[in-house]
Amino acid sequence: MKEYFSKARNAYKAFMNKLSELGIIKGASIATKVVWNLFLIFITFGLMAAFFAFGVGAGYFASLVKDEQVESYENMKERIYNYEVSSQVYFADNKLLGNLRSDLERKEVKVEDVSDYAKQAIIATEDNYFYDHKGIVPKALIRATFQELTNSSVQTGGSTLTQQLVKNQILTNEVSFERKAKEILLAMRLERAIDKHDILEAYLNIVSFGRNSTGQNIAGIEAAAQGIFGVSAKDLNLPQAAFIAGLPQNPFSYTPFNNDGTVKKSLEPGLKRMKTVLLRMYMEGFIDKKQYNEAVAYDVKANLAKPKPIPQKTYPYFHFEVEKRATEVLASTFADENGHDGKSMRANYALYESMIYESRITGKSMEEVAKKRGVNLQDIKKDYEFFSEYVENADNLIRRKGYQIHTTVKKDIYDAMQKAKDGVLDNPSYFQAPKTALRTDPKTGEKVSKKYPMEVGAILIENSTGKILSFVGGRDYEESQLNHATQAYRSNGSTMKPLLDYAPAMELGKVQPGYMLADTPLNHNGWKPRNYGGGYKGLVTTREALAKSINVPAARAYLMMDPYEATGYLEKMGFTSLMSVDRYNRSMALGALQRGVTVEENTNAYATFANGGTFHDAYLIEKIVDNHGKVIYEHKAKPVEVFSPQTAYLTIDMMRDVLRGGGTASRVPSYLKFRTDWAGKTGTSQDWKDSWFVATNPNVTLGVWTGYDKPMSLDRSNYAHRTQRIWALLANSAYDVNSDLIAPNKRFAMPSGIVRRSICGISGHLASEMCKKAGLVKTDLFNAKFAPKKVDDSLDLVQYVVINGKNYLALDSTPSEFTKQGVNLKVDSLNGVDIKNMLPNNWRSMDGVATEKAKENGKTPDPVSGLNVKGNTLTWAKHGESDIVGYRIYRAQDETNNFKLVGSVATFSNSNSYVISESASAYYVTAVDVAGKESSPSEKMIVGNWSKEKTQEEETAKKPEKQEQKSETKEKQKAEEKSKQETDKKNNENKNEKPKDQKQEDKEKKPDSD
Repeated sequence: MKEYFSKARNAYKAFMNKLSELGIIKGASIATKVVWNLFLIFITFGLMAAFFAFGVGAGYFASLVKDEQVESYENMKERIYNYEVSSQVYFADNKLLGNLRSDLERKEVKVEDVSDYAKQAIIATEDNYFYDHKGIVPKALIRATFQELTNSSVQTGGSTLTQQLVKNQILTNEVSFERKAKEILLAMRLERAIDKHDILEAYLNIVSFGRNSTGQNIAGIEAAAQGIFGVSAKDLNLPQAAFIAGLPQNPFSYTPFNNDGTVKKSLEPGLKRMKTVLLRMYMEGFIDKKQYNEAVAYDVKANLAKPKPIPQKTYPYFHFEVEKRATEVLASTFADENGHDGKSMRANYALYESMIYESRITGKSMEEVAKKRGVNLQDIKKDYEFFSEYVENADNLIRRKGYQIHTTVKKDIYDAMQKAKDGVLDNPSYFQAPKTALRTDPKTGEKVSKKYPMEVGAILIENSTGKILSFVGGRDYEESQLNHATQAYRSNGSTMKPLLDYAPAMELGKVQPGYMLADTPLNHNGWKPRNYGGGYKGLVTTREALAKSINVPAARAYLMMDPYEATGYLEKMGFTSLMSVDRYNRSMALGALQRGVTVEENTNAYATFANGGTFHDAYLIEKIVDNHGKVIYEHKAKPVEVFSPQTAYLTIDMMRDVLRGGGTASRVPSYLKFRTDWAGKTGTSQDWKDSWFVATNPNVTLGVWTGYDKPMSLDRSNYAHRTQRIWALLANSAYDVNSDLIAPNKRFAMPSGIVRRSICGISGHLASEMCKKAGLVKTDLFNAKFAPKKVDDSLDLVQYVVINGKNYLALDSTPSEFTKQGVNLKVDSLNGVDIKNMLPNNWRSMDGVATEKAKENGKTPDPVSGLNVKGNTLTWAKHGESDIVGYRIYRAQDETNNFKLVGSVATFSNSNSYVISESASAYYVTAVDVAGKESSPSEKMIVGNWSKEKTQEEETAKKPEKQEQKSETKEKQKAEEKSKQETDKKNNENKNEKPKDQKQEDKEKKPDSD
């Protein structure tokens, strides 16, 4: 006992001398004597009380822990090390973004990587007997118990680091003697389970240190060092270590930061606590007087860490997308580890959610929806429930296990695209003005007005891998938290045509780029698709129909296939949102989906064509590594063969025309600052509510959607141009940071099995001479597998006439002068479409088709009436009979009535006139019917004035040999001349006296002009 008192007295003297050295107290020798004497008086009585209290306390302690089960060492270790560590998110190429969102930021660190100052400060402040005790310090416990019983205002604490570890990791924060008793018992047991090194390391990683410079709660000394001073734990200097070591006693009082990350106006509480820590370090001999004084003078406020960007605030769309996807892939991994098919279970999880949506909007039960989709509801629901548990578990672990989540997104491209988008939000050439609409207030249920800005969603995907290189989630996360690139489902309009109509039809051999499709009114069981802007073009090639985005031909291509088979191609290309009604919804051919499709899925599907027909599912999570460096998830490609390389290339080649002259995106190349081999498609949903442009090149595919969160019509005059401008803006921004990726100097390579053929556009067979004459030859690319081998025989060369504006086949007896040569079809339809009157108008001389044989009325036509002359043009009235095919014009040069045929006019010329000679002549006209029957002459029309003498003189001058003719011939001529004079006289009298009704008839039947 004497030896114990001697040691106590020496220790006390040393303590008082330390205080004297630091100037904290003066007159240490006098104070020592006085205090020591008092101590001796009280110690005697204290020992007597202590022995009594010990006996009572031991019994009470035993009663508190008598029911406590002995915990195994392994279980204790597991619980001690089960602390939350913040997971970190990385862009591609290991570029750190920051911590995944969590309530507490913690970074795990090895004790060897912590500054000695920090370790000494913690030990000196929290447990200066750390390396000597076995879990508890009896005198500290007695002191703490005394303070508790006496309700002392100064609480010095009695817990060792080991006890604090037990309290934080094994027990609750309940304040009771029973919990304290358990804490003591477990602390002593923990000291046997793990060594001091591990206990200190666990403590340094667990303890709370208040807030960091962004206002987040932090735990663990590494997070504290980085968050408070901007250095690693191994680089903490003495005053920094002392300041941090003082925080655990009252973290949120001593922390220098407010909850918004701003620095507190006064740091005095934390600085005062830092001085206390430094004093204890000095008293324990960890530092000397000089170090103490220098540390006290350190300017803490000037050396605080600057605020760092918080991922969920600076990269909100990206951060939350990573959080969602990382949880799902981790859940899938857990499913695999537990003997399930994680990919299948994840697919059924998405399927069940889609079925829930379908049930809600259609009012059908889940059983009905399952039956319609042809799936087993119980199996799907079972997978959904199992996977939900895996998702919940993954979400918990991903926030607290310190995973490193590596993504595919390239930071430089992502930043460039956001900056480009932000720079044009107020530019009307890119973004339409906000629209106001009514919405239901979720709290009151009342209809209130709300302004909706025009939104955008975009995504950039690497074709060969499916990596998501960048995306634009929306114009502003504060305005709308919906990720419009990955989570917004909208109708994809005409961007559906290559995916569902043309590529599948080509794969099945139904169409090829040069095949003709009918652009005419269509009524398929009540479905009547219309073209944008109205009107029809007749026969068009598949290539032209795609380039100009004509709806009806696309619908006809879709109708050539089984709808379930056609939509199966979409599922192979990653469409997950199809509903049962979509599988047989004919309007789906034009992009009218029940739920819609995301920008990611739509764009990803287009990359299939760039990959030669192979689909690589787009992905964002590259790998997940745990805090021990073990890879617990890594993406593995699972390509799906969708189309043949030939179909893929033909689709690409047709989509090239979309960006060329006449195509719906022909302006896009002028918006780009670079050139490469782009192929793409525009799209607009019903009522102009969604606008799309998706294009692919040999490296990447970029898709853009614009519209409003509440579906409303876009500006019809400029919506497409705005979307295409935004697309080009984003492409240009990506090009600026990675030109080799965005603008490859190679083109899509044509695979083997592609041939070029000249075909007859009517039948798709090889062009015949007849087809060439008809101008129906189309030269284009073909899949050699479906290239035509038969020469076209669907056309006949025929003679036809035009009667009352309609074409009829000529009769054998129809005079050839009134017929035209044309081409007639041997078939009445093409793929079920009536094409009798659909042949193009540019058939050169054969510009029509006749399908019906002409009929004659069985009588000789009546004479033509209404002859008249105006200038040098002879006109007559249109014949009233229904089988007239033309008119013949006769002329006589003298009064001998020696009329000769000088011309004819066919009805297909749509003219009742003939240009005549200005010299003196006589004319009459006859009508000819389709059988070749000719009417008697019309009344004669004299042109010019004749005299007998003039005629004789002219005849003598022209033909002197007539003077030697026989006298009987001269007499005959005189008689003919006399008869002609009488006729001419009669005609001259009637020339200007046409009956009133005849003049009116001529006026009414005057031919229309061309």
